[in-house]
Amino acid sequence: MGLFDRFKKKDTTANTPGNTPVNGPAGGDKVSSVGWDAITAEFERVYPGQSDPKHYGTIIKWKLGGNDPLDGISIYDGGDYWHFVGYGLSELYEKESDDPDVSGYGVEYTFKLKKEGCEDEEGEIRCICGILQTLARLTAGQGEIFRPYEYIYTGQTTGIDAHQKSNLTGFICVPDPTVNTIQTPNGQVEFLEFIGMTDGELKTLNSHDSVREIYEKLGSDVTDYHRKSLV
Repeated sequence: MGLFDRFKKKDTTANTPGNTPVNGPAGGDKVSSVGWDAITAEFERVYPGQSDPKHYGTIIKWKLGGNDPLDGISIYDGGDYWHFVGYGLSELYEKESDDPDVSGYGVEYTFKLKKEGCEDEEGEIRCICGILQTLARLTAGQGEIFRPYEYIYTGQTTGIDAHQKSNLTGFICVPDPTVNTIQTPNGQVEFLEFIGMTDGELKTLNSHDSVREIYEKLGSDVTDYHRKSLV
């Protein structure tokens, strides 16, 4: 039984954040959102003109007993891929932690999904939102903070895609090369990207150096559900 089996990955497409776009935090509530705004500014720097990306906002916030640690997930159009970014592991609103140099956990999770070959685009987007919430739940709920050049071997045989047909079953973690680490009024935030990997590829990994090597061999940080295994 793998990581996503344990956390009912098969149900995540039905339990992803709300199904209507929300612009900004809490759907327009008048709250300080300096951390949220700083993340958005960095992605708008990379994707100019995309001031209204597809966005899924959480209906019941984590702090209010909800199941999803990320208050929202935005999806930017990178041309041949979708670029996902979560909002919630850093301090999006007022400063709450004691460390002035780090915002919350100091990280937000990202993902890039290749568009080509996605027969059910909306379903795949929702599936990735569910995966990001699952990973964030491990961080916010269990203190499992993922770091650059780590790998996640789930042990599952089904794919991470919405229809579970892909050969990709787990992930490696890399610093997102598209966006910069940012300094917000609440402290520093890094962006950690997850890349889908096959079971065979994951079984060859045993160190940060081995993750770096397979990442270089892969030659892309965009997850392609239809690519062939490197091993």
